[in-house]
Amino acid sequence: MNRVPLASVRAPHFRDHGRPMPIVFLACALLVGTTTVLHYEALRTLNTRLPSLGIPSRTKLLVVMIVAFFAHAFEIALYGGALHVLVADLHAGSLLGAHGFSFANCIYLSAETYTSLGFGDITPTGPVRLLAGVEALNGLLLIGWTASFTYIAMARFWTTPAARRSRRSARRRSQPGAAGGVRERRDEAEVLH
Repeated sequence: MNRVPLASVRAPHFRDHGRPMPIVFLACALLVGTTTVLHYEALRTLNTRLPSLGIPSRTKLLVVMIVAFFAHAFEIALYGGALHVLVADLHAGSLLGAHGFSFANCIYLSAETYTSLGFGDITPTGPVRLLAGVEALNGLLLIGWTASFTYIAMARFWTTPAARRSRRSARRRSQPGAAGGVRERRDEAEVLH
């Protein structure tokens, strides 16, 4: 079996300045904060604007998926850009791999890491390994948040006509003054005492 040797790909003129770890810590904190706020704003905007969109309810789920995809893609790009700056400009580590150091490879590594796919043909070395670990954890949390939001959106918008009628009639019955609504509340109060 022929194996391609992994070459250490470093930024041009690699020098260890002796203080890359605090820079990587700072980059991790900024990226976690930025991506979390970005994700929150994307989901909050969806939550507030989706009900008023004049499109069929089931189509609103496609909007959720498209916005979520672009939010995740932008977050991956932020991590990839930070990785590129940390390695190329701040000399906080290097990338091992046969494909050479490039911005595209930083984005590729970021996508692998964010989605928890795992390292493949490119591996970070040095202090930037911390960024990879933080990105994996942050990506896991943000993808889980998206999955939870999508489930809630499906429960809200992906309903059949019969389910909508059933919910409407249940709401009418539970309103005070509605037929049966007050009696049901009295029955519940008697059970509690």
